[in-house]
Amino acid sequence: MPFARLNRATTPTSHIGLGLAAVGRPGYITPHRDRDLPGDRGADALRDRTHELLDAAYAQGVRYFDAARSYGRAEEFLAEWLTARPEAGDVVVGSKWGYTYTADWRVDAETHEVKDHDLATFERQHAETAGLLGDRLDLYQIHSVTADSPALSDKALHARLAELAAGGTTVGFSTSGPAQADAVRAALAVTVDGEPLFRTVQATYNALETSAGPALAEAHDAGLTVIVKEALANGRLAGTEAPAVVREIGAEAGLDGDAVALALGLHQPWAGVVLSGAATVTQLAANLHAPLLDLDPDRLDRLAALVEEPEAYWRHRASLPWS
Repeated sequence: MPFARLNRATTPTSHIGLGLAAVGRPGYITPHRDRDLPGDRGADALRDRTHELLDAAYAQGVRYFDAARSYGRAEEFLAEWLTARPEAGDVVVGSKWGYTYTADWRVDAETHEVKDHDLATFERQHAETAGLLGDRLDLYQIHSVTADSPALSDKALHARLAELAAGGTTVGFSTSGPAQADAVRAALAVTVDGEPLFRTVQATYNALETSAGPALAEAHDAGLTVIVKEALANGRLAGTEAPAVVREIGAEAGLDGDAVALALGLHQPWAGVVLSGAATVTQLAANLHAPLLDLDPDRLDRLAALVEEPEAYWRHRASLPWS
């Protein structure tokens, strides 16, 4: 698996990845984007911002970069950066299929992305991804699988994904929603010719939403690499939005609350990679201090008091505006 390269890395930040959802398109569901992004959100401005973040992340030891077909032009921006940085041959590159970007580079679009997990969508989007990332694509994930997703029962799709895996691209999935644990366990049961199909899982886990933890531990024990996404809860655990206890723990260690949020993910014994979704180099720098934080039992207990019921957490997330 490509993530074996990260296991051999020695830098503290090698198990922090950079997700490009916030900079590959002009609109996203995090607060204060008017403050975080340039006034001009044209493609050239966001290309420059993406490349600036990738340069900073790579220089500070980050070795996993995560994109998706629905992240606007994130794959394109990443592909251009990889071409211009031949020395970055040691990075692991992941992307996702299953959502189509439909906002036409507008923040005020009525619909920003459309979900479809059928074989035809896979074939179309894999061709698009391959046209941009070529042999630099290490990991291809089904985007936001739920327990009732047709992607978990479509044998023709499974056979095609197994072909992709046989050709050297790791196959994984991401999850979303209050029943993430059910989706993880259902995906673990998917096999092709008696062999497990999926080798990675990307799931939401943070101080507010921990319900997938036991299932992610099971996935880790089954040999999958676990990638933690939304560790900052779409900005709810970052900056001035963070609860007082997160900011207090950070202050005790001379760190921002952002580092506390990511440290909780890194603290989990089953976590292979924890994603930063930074939109600025300053945010990225704060995130990359996470390995410095000692989460002792007292701090873990204080953070545990923040946990919400999954249904409430995901209801709040669904209400976040695109901005």
